[in-house]
Amino acid sequence: MSDRPGPQGPEGPPADGRPVVRSRLTGAVAASVLDQAASSLTNILVLVIAARVSTTTGFAAFSMVYLTFTVLLGLNVAYVGQALVLERGDEHALGAACRSAVAFTACAACAAGGPLLLGGLLAGGRQGGAFAALGLVLPLVLVQDGLRYAFSALRRPGRALAADTLRLLCVVPALVLQPQHATPARLVAVWGLSAVPALLLGLGLLRPFATGAAVRLRGYLRRGHLGMRFAVEFCVGNASSQLAVLALGLLADPLAVGALRGATTLFGPLNVLFTSVNAFGPPVLGRLGGRRATTRAAAALGAVLAALGLGWAAVLYALPASAGRHILGATWPSAAALLPATGGQYAVMGLGTCALVTLRVLTPRATLSVQVVFSLLTVVLMLTGYRVGGASGAAWGLAAGSALKATAAWLRVLRPRPAERAARTGVSAARHPDPDGVS
Repeated sequence: MSDRPGPQGPEGPPADGRPVVRSRLTGAVAASVLDQAASSLTNILVLVIAARVSTTTGFAAFSMVYLTFTVLLGLNVAYVGQALVLERGDEHALGAACRSAVAFTACAACAAGGPLLLGGLLAGGRQGGAFAALGLVLPLVLVQDGLRYAFSALRRPGRALAADTLRLLCVVPALVLQPQHATPARLVAVWGLSAVPALLLGLGLLRPFATGAAVRLRGYLRRGHLGMRFAVEFCVGNASSQLAVLALGLLADPLAVGALRGATTLFGPLNVLFTSVNAFGPPVLGRLGGRRATTRAAAALGAVLAALGLGWAAVLYALPASAGRHILGATWPSAAALLPATGGQYAVMGLGTCALVTLRVLTPRATLSVQVVFSLLTVVLMLTGYRVGGASGAAWGLAAGSALKATAAWLRVLRPRPAERAARTGVSAARHPDPDGVS
């Protein structure tokens, strides 16, 4: 066999290796999408299986605990994960950043898990036991999930996919094997402990990059840490409504939380699409060039997502009661009553997601004000709706809030920036000079 390189003409790859780079980039994007799909599928199946093996009240208690975990996970992703993926440097520097991020996540999870454990034990009962179990397993599940962002920063999404796939393969049979009417505390404990194999695999895959790297935790506590801004945006954009639902369950009606979580679980596939749009939308839209082309592409994508939301809601609404009970067990009747409102919410969320992604490309600083005002308004509408119409009213309140946020975001997208208005004014004045002026 000849050692000479092959031809570099029109039929061969160029000398600069661009096809190789493009192939690696395509593989990395595919691994990232599959990893997000595996993570989202895990969350969907956890709630579906928990609903099937629980009573209505048991699933309501489990939903409140899982909602608490979701908020803590989102906060950690915003404060640690989103800042980590923006790190730049050589492999050694990135390894040090990843090791520090994992260590900080473990410390923060232990700090948050302690009060949950103590508070749950003091509260007692089914609900208290479930929160105590969450306190015990919180460091395991948060660190395991946080490793995904470490591999993203290292440009090794395939390793994240391996760990998250193992997580999926462990948690599903572990929950399926639980007896009917298992207590919420038992389900939470099994769900958390089933993360251990994926955690160990993830740490093993990270070890070659992080061995010998210094751990610096102080940077996460200094003023001006980038994650603080991301955490604020998460709190006002996502956590506010989730915490309002949690407060609704703690102070008023736990069954309403179970119904709302059951309904949103059925729309899990759309959450995968929304997350993918948030992850890959900005770089794709940013390559389109002008503001008009970017806006048109985002509007078309938003219309597709809205149509998918309505279509998926119609499919779910047409399901026979027997099929619905096979999916969500005893929670199906209460969740099915919320499908029209939740379907409408997901339709407008598709439009709103594309508008916010467009704003991040065109006017990055504009997203925070939209999130703050309309997320808080959504909370008010949800609580008002619950006061008027119970769980159904709360679902319609969430839908109305999402519609208002989407409308405000698109109005902000369509409003030209000051520089553009000035440019248009200048062009108009040049084309139509003042007839009374001196030429």
